[in-house]
Amino acid sequence: MEIDAGQQHIEIDAERQQKAKEYARKRRRLSIVEMAIAAIGIFFVLFSGFGIWLRDLVQPLNWQPLPGWFPWQVLVYFLILMLGYQVITTPLGFYSGFVLSHRYGLSTQTLAGWLADLFKGLVLSLILEAFVIELIYLLLATQPQTWWLWVALVLLFFSVVMANLAPVLILPLFYKFTPLPEGELTQRLIALAQRANTRVRGVFTMHLSSKTTAANAAVMGLGNTRRIVLGDTMLDRYTPDEIEVVLAHELGHHVHRDIWKLIISQSLLTFAGLYLINVGLHWAVETQHYYASLADAGTLPFVFLLTAIFGLIVMPIGNGYSRLLEDQADEYALQATRKVEAFKRAMTRLANQNLAEVEPSALVEFLFHSHPSVRKRLKHADEFAARYDLKASISEESSAPASSTEPAGMPSNGSSTPDTAH
Repeated sequence: MEIDAGQQHIEIDAERQQKAKEYARKRRRLSIVEMAIAAIGIFFVLFSGFGIWLRDLVQPLNWQPLPGWFPWQVLVYFLILMLGYQVITTPLGFYSGFVLSHRYGLSTQTLAGWLADLFKGLVLSLILEAFVIELIYLLLATQPQTWWLWVALVLLFFSVVMANLAPVLILPLFYKFTPLPEGELTQRLIALAQRANTRVRGVFTMHLSSKTTAANAAVMGLGNTRRIVLGDTMLDRYTPDEIEVVLAHELGHHVHRDIWKLIISQSLLTFAGLYLINVGLHWAVETQHYYASLADAGTLPFVFLLTAIFGLIVMPIGNGYSRLLEDQADEYALQATRKVEAFKRAMTRLANQNLAEVEPSALVEFLFHSHPSVRKRLKHADEFAARYDLKASISEESSAPASSTEPAGMPSNGSSTPDTAH
């Protein structure tokens, strides 16, 4: 497929598409293996007697700040399970996240850097997950009938806080951010945000090139932390028009309040999932007498099992809703800029650079993709142009990269798809 951009001819790279399909297929297989390991581990703990043995092992940690709540038992039980799972799956994660990505030219990260990110991510996840687990078991002990409702409300509040603070507290632990120097591109993006009635704290460069060659752009944060972020891997390869239309897509999410829609929809799913877990726990304890109480540390694998089953069931629902919002954001970007060809060039560059499948199978897209396929996004642009009888005209100046270190349209490698890039 060829896309005409004045004197440029940008096309989907057939050779990279073959690699993209291979890479995506291998990643899916590895994900299935990882899920299988998790499932086997949960069933082993539940039905082999190991879970009961482990519960008895932590039984001496019987400090009760409140009747029925044993925080040290729960914490140690949780850490043993999670760290054990991490040890078992780290070789798989190393192959998937380091070896495979380097083999396909998708990563620039050193082994030391990868290990440092793995450690930081593990520590953060353990802290946050341990907090949630302790909260659950505190409420199981003190509010056995309504614990699920209170947990869901706390998680809703936490989601809002994290959406606000992640750009300033979490992401800087993994990436360096610097303000984008004043210039035409900065002014264009600020003006674009102003037209969208979206206040931002500035335009920042996210230094992705130390870890990946993938292009990325986003409008991060909520309220007083909202900012425009451009990956340095995008600045050197994309024209100002292309960057503008990509950021118009991102601003479309804020104009449509998609972050709030996703927080609310995920919260509703969380409410439903926690309620079903509550039903399952009461059945296991009160009817089957598998555990001494709801707050018994030994119920943790059972909670994990119910959570995993519910997550697999609702994953296609969440992804389908996300694809709908992404399609609406594409429509906003086209409406706000009227730069159809710039949109198509940006999507094509992203597919080439980020090694993204242009047209995955319908089943794969339905189950796993949170964004419409690149093919569908290009078709959307063509339909928009036909609807409004638009013909693009791109000047030579706007066809140059925003920060020119490479020829416009030059393909490169990437580590994510348009699905995950923006």
